[in-house]
Amino acid sequence: MAPKIKNMTEGNPLSLIVSFSLPLMVGNVFQQLYTVVDTMVVGKVLGVDALAALGATDWLYWMMLGMVQGVTQGFGILMASEFGAKQYESLRRVVGSSASLSVICALVFLILGQLAARPVLELLNTPSEIMGWSLAYLRIMVLGIPIVMAYNLLACILRSLGDGQTPLNAMIVAALTNIVLDLLFVLVFRWGIIGAAAATLIAQLVSGIFCLLRIWKIEFMHLKREHFALKPTMAGRLMSLGSPMALQNAIIAIGGMIIQAAVNGYGVTFIGGFTATNKLYGVLEIAATSYGYAMITYVGQNLGAGMIERIRKGMRCAIAVAIVTSVVIAVVMLIFGNPIVRTFLSGTPQEVEQATQVAYTYLAIMSICLPVLYILHVTRSAVQGMGNTVLPMVSGIAEFIMRTGGVLLLPALFGENGIFIAEVSAWAGADLILIPSYFITIAKISKAGRP
Repeated sequence: MAPKIKNMTEGNPLSLIVSFSLPLMVGNVFQQLYTVVDTMVVGKVLGVDALAALGATDWLYWMMLGMVQGVTQGFGILMASEFGAKQYESLRRVVGSSASLSVICALVFLILGQLAARPVLELLNTPSEIMGWSLAYLRIMVLGIPIVMAYNLLACILRSLGDGQTPLNAMIVAALTNIVLDLLFVLVFRWGIIGAAAATLIAQLVSGIFCLLRIWKIEFMHLKREHFALKPTMAGRLMSLGSPMALQNAIIAIGGMIIQAAVNGYGVTFIGGFTATNKLYGVLEIAATSYGYAMITYVGQNLGAGMIERIRKGMRCAIAVAIVTSVVIAVVMLIFGNPIVRTFLSGTPQEVEQATQVAYTYLAIMSICLPVLYILHVTRSAVQGMGNTVLPMVSGIAEFIMRTGGVLLLPALFGENGIFIAEVSAWAGADLILIPSYFITIAKISKAGRP
């Protein structure tokens, strides 16, 4: 059965955005199972020290992952625009060139990640008792960067064509694979934290193969050798979209690493509690990320078709549904957050109680401020979908300034809670850049017809 592609230049914008987002949300739930299952298995089977080791690698690996996602999402903007304009031969050239560039980027990221692994963990004040585990986990995950790059590119191709269902199906298959392999590698084979990393990468490979097989069934997506040739004009255009998004995610991650360095100074129990909630971070923003993907596709396709007023209408719908969604998620987390974070923790009763208090406090602060994060995702994606990836990168710089400034200054005023407040202040700093950016970009497009 061929994947369902969706033309988002026709029909009700709210219905299109929500219907496109729902499969992505479910897919993201299953993708988060990678992280959640890893965390639960490691935390429950291997204890708080192993969970802290996992957490110590979070931001460095997220930086690598964020750069991969940024590059491929940038490529996807041009794919969506060409598909919206029904320029299929040009679309094939964009996809082929994106694949060639992705191979190069994956190799660069892999080499840089391996070289930076130990120095960065040392720079982050990773406690000596967990350094060995953290380094082993990180090196294996970085080795899997080409797999992660392949999956993200293939999923981006499908989303740019309006197909949110296939990435969902891929995530379901991959999540089930990950759960089985986690239990096998950690519980049966006793490979510890290395087994958790291997399980995640094998599951990601399965999801990539699934997407590739689906793309092959789309008749107008059959590529020839010449489509993979890297021509300077096309390569430059793609990298001008992907590079700012990759840099934006890298800047955000560096701010996160500064927070991790501060967290590492509070001891293993605090790191464990912080890590438990950090793993739920992805759950909190599942819907936001999905609305963001929907907006990149929606805006990109409508931009290609020259439907500027339709972009405005879609933006109003997306902001409204995002705010409502964030409030619902926040209420659920405030009510049920305490027992949820406990599922990640094991150890002595005192360790578990201390880590739970840290985890729930962080979760509550993020939940209360969740609408700010949802506005960020929708607005940033809309601006990116219009082909402007520079202003969103500037918003990443604002996040960095607010996050690092907060983590350096706020603990003096609020104690440990200052670290948590620094995170939500970063969201607000990004919104201060992104909201004006949207109006500036849409006005420019309205005046010129296209950017």
